[in-house]
Amino acid sequence: MKFVTFSEADGNPRAGALADGAVVDLSSRFRSVLSIIHGGVEAVHAAAELVNSEAPRIPLGDIKLHAPIADPPRIFCIGLNYRDHAIESKMEIPKVPTVFLKLPSALVGHRAAIELPSISTQPDYEVEFACVIGKDARRAAQDNWQDYIFGYTILNDISARDVQLATSQWTLGKSFNSFAPLGPAIVTKDEIADPHALDIQLSINGELLQHSNTRELIFKLPDLIAYISSIVPLLPGDIISTGTPAGVGLGRSPQRWLKAGETITAEIAGLGQLVNPVVAGE
Repeated sequence: MKFVTFSEADGNPRAGALADGAVVDLSSRFRSVLSIIHGGVEAVHAAAELVNSEAPRIPLGDIKLHAPIADPPRIFCIGLNYRDHAIESKMEIPKVPTVFLKLPSALVGHRAAIELPSISTQPDYEVEFACVIGKDARRAAQDNWQDYIFGYTILNDISARDVQLATSQWTLGKSFNSFAPLGPAIVTKDEIADPHALDIQLSINGELLQHSNTRELIFKLPDLIAYISSIVPLLPGDIISTGTPAGVGLGRSPQRWLKAGETITAEIAGLGQLVNPVVAGE
């Protein structure tokens, strides 16, 4: 299934599922996508029954997609997790996962604007494959990693490089308002046969700038789930964004920064396209 958070003209966000080019409203049963995640397999089955029933379908043109999970407990991001990206960033290949946080307040959805802050002159893009945790994970074993996953989605880790790299702490430079486009949906894990064999790419105004495959991840999901959960318990709804491949603006010569008026398309096989226009912010 493909779970989304959407709103109609009233602007009230609610849980839904994509089906046949439309959205099925799940709010009669579930108050949010996070409540579905907390409900586990039974909740997913109940949502599937609604999708397969005569429940009305709302055309995509009549709704707005928000970040598919609006209120994740945490967003864990993994830095330098593709070898070619670490090299282009002129940083050492990590021996353990480089983990930082992105604040949930930065989340926006498919087709929402990315607002460039006036205090940064180096806004950058990073397409990333992300997983959504489905249940508590404390010191999870690598062999059981799939048991802890609810589904997968796309995250664009927008970064103000001058703010990010002014300090060794990256969170604030990556957490400006609208700096975490997410979506368009959370695709449940049963729909993705192998999450480590997915083409991943990003283009701006039709120009392909990043293109790789999740098989190139240095630390894959079993490693990341085991490592993070050995230190802090993972919670249902937590997002782990696994890092970006080469091709970011920071690593180009000359360096290429985002500009107002551009449109970013982030795409991962099986997960769809996450499209966001870029506008000038305050």
